[in-house]
Amino acid sequence: MSEFQKGLVWLRRDLRCADNATLAQALATCSEVYVAFVFDTTILDELPRDDRRVAFIHDSVGELAKTFADAGGGLIVRHGDPSKEIPALAKSLGVQAVFAGRDYEPAAVARDRSVAHTLADADVAFELVKDQVIFEMNEILTAQGEPYSVFTPYSRAWLKQVRPVDLAPHGRPTDLKRLAKPPHGHGKLPSLASLGFDVPASRRMAVPAGEAGARQLLDDFLPRMSHYHERRDYPAVKGPSYLSVHLRFGTVSIRTLAREAHAAMLRSGDAGNGAKTWLSELIWREFYFMILHHHPDVVGNAFKPAYDAIEWASGKAADALFQAWCDGRTGYPLVDAAMRQINETGYMHNRLRMVTASFLVKDLGIDWRRGEAYFARQLNDFDLAANNGGWQWAASTGCDAQPYFRIFNPVTQSEKFDPEGRFIRKYVPELADLSDKAIHAPWRVDAEILRDAKVTLGRDYPHPLVAHDVARKETLARYAVVKTPAVSSEAGAEDE
Repeated sequence: MSEFQKGLVWLRRDLRCADNATLAQALATCSEVYVAFVFDTTILDELPRDDRRVAFIHDSVGELAKTFADAGGGLIVRHGDPSKEIPALAKSLGVQAVFAGRDYEPAAVARDRSVAHTLADADVAFELVKDQVIFEMNEILTAQGEPYSVFTPYSRAWLKQVRPVDLAPHGRPTDLKRLAKPPHGHGKLPSLASLGFDVPASRRMAVPAGEAGARQLLDDFLPRMSHYHERRDYPAVKGPSYLSVHLRFGTVSIRTLAREAHAAMLRSGDAGNGAKTWLSELIWREFYFMILHHHPDVVGNAFKPAYDAIEWASGKAADALFQAWCDGRTGYPLVDAAMRQINETGYMHNRLRMVTASFLVKDLGIDWRRGEAYFARQLNDFDLAANNGGWQWAASTGCDAQPYFRIFNPVTQSEKFDPEGRFIRKYVPELADLSDKAIHAPWRVDAEILRDAKVTLGRDYPHPLVAHDVARKETLARYAVVKTPAVSSEAGAEDE
């Protein structure tokens, strides 16, 4: 017997029909279910008119609306502040409950608290459902009942605790028969232009949108998964799954991906390093969600508070260095290629996220929060928990068992992970005629070789902003002022 006569599902980071825990719960407890999506003006109003993420969401919502319509229901689409739109919609539809996937970002938590209060005043239930993670909040704790602060023990605990039921899909296609048709005038998808956006084809994401796009990418990746651990660090190689943006907007469920990885790992045993490594990346994502839930102050502050005492470079000189980093004009080819990639496509390879972040913080001495904010604007798959966690990891202010000694050498990283310079040549074409050996550090190349390659440093390509060896020493000195038990001297410093 249904608990509610009418329910409303508020889609947010779960733009899919299949394996949608929130939708499944509503269909299981309501006789009739409406589904709505709100183009959130509190977010959209801050974005540039050509933001490619809005186009991706728009396309995904359009596909989802058709899926629901084909099933006999539909999708209600609104444009406004959801803290007002959802209670108003619940009232007009006469529902007894609103369902939504739980979000862990501080702003979202505050929004949901406000919506819950408004709905409660109208005697409407507000039910938050776990959907975007396998384990949330307090579901994985240490033996002392505390949240983990280091990834490796958290990962071990995650793997020990996970069971097939945790990875099982939610809902069945036949359940969709209880979807309600939108009231007249509420089911039309607004155009991008009416939302205030104009995203030309050249700005669109390279990955296909919607559930169909996610399935296409997953089907392409599964045969490659066994080699993931061997290929994932090479930006010129087709190694990643390219599914991160789909995870971000929920056009594929985390259960689907983790189930595929976990099953492949169990099937392959010791030979399943590709699946094991990919699953580890998915667990990293959960780890950062857990950190954000337990430590919301990481938004704007160091996870390790002592590191907020670091004095970062500031003033006009630092601003100029930061802008050069943003523009891909640092004089370090791999760093510049990565920054140009994110500027041109909205995507950056994971290895290069670490390299560029380390360069900004530990070569240029610039506050990690500036880089975090830049990535938040540029990344197609921007996710607050992962972006913050990744930047704090690179800056050694976050959840890293190793202290500040980890400093990425941009030349060594280039030689190791783009040995033939294929990635560099794609995004820094002015260096294309340099040899595979010379392209990683053109300032070390003889003038005659540069001349033959039609490269004049300072004109065609910039001189390095800093000398890495010098910057590294300055970084060690900058961090050494932080008095913590984990960091005491320069001994053991690593230059990767």
